[in-house]
Amino acid sequence: MKRAAIPLCLILSLTLVGCGFQLRGSYGVPETVQPLSLECNPPVPDHVCRSVRDQLEMAQVSLSSAGNAVAVLQLSDFRQDRRATAVTARAGAAEYTLQQTIEMELISAQEAPLLASQTITSAETYRYDETNVLAKQQEEDAIQTELSQQLAQQILFRLSALGQTPVDGSEAAK
Repeated sequence: MKRAAIPLCLILSLTLVGCGFQLRGSYGVPETVQPLSLECNPPVPDHVCRSVRDQLEMAQVSLSSAGNAVAVLQLSDFRQDRRATAVTARAGAAEYTLQQTIEMELISAQEAPLLASQTITSAETYRYDETNVLAKQQEEDAIQTELSQQLAQQILFRLSALGQTPVDGSEAAK
C-alpha cells in the first residue's frame, strides 16, 4: 500500500505542475520590468511600503535603486478610513468597516507609463463591543496590518498581469 502511494503522489504532483497550477499568492512579475525600483511617496506609511517590498522579495522580484531600474513602481495617496456600518439600539457603533486605499503607477526608466495610475482598495468589517475596548483596539490594529498585506498582494497581482513584451518606452509612448 505504501509503495503505491509514492508513485500516486508523484503523478499527482506532476499533473498539477503541468497544468500551470500555482499556490494562491504566488505571482510572477515579468522579467521585462526587472530590476524594479519601489518609490513610496508621502503619505504612504513605512509599514505599507515594507509590506509591498516583502511581497516583491517573496516573489523573487529583482529590486534596485531608481537609477539602475528598468521600471519604477510608485505608490502614493494612501488613505485609511474607519466607518460605523451598524449601530446598536442605544445608537452606539456595533460594527465598523476599515478601509485602506493606495494609488499605484508603474513607469519605465524613460518615464513612459507602463501601468496607468490605479486605485487599489482593501476593506474589512468587524464587530465592535463597547465593553471590551482594549481587545477591540488590538483587533483593529491586527486588521489594519492585514489590510496593508492585502494591498501589497493586490499590487503584486497587478504587476504579474503585465505582458511579457520588452520595456523600452517606445510601446508605451504610442
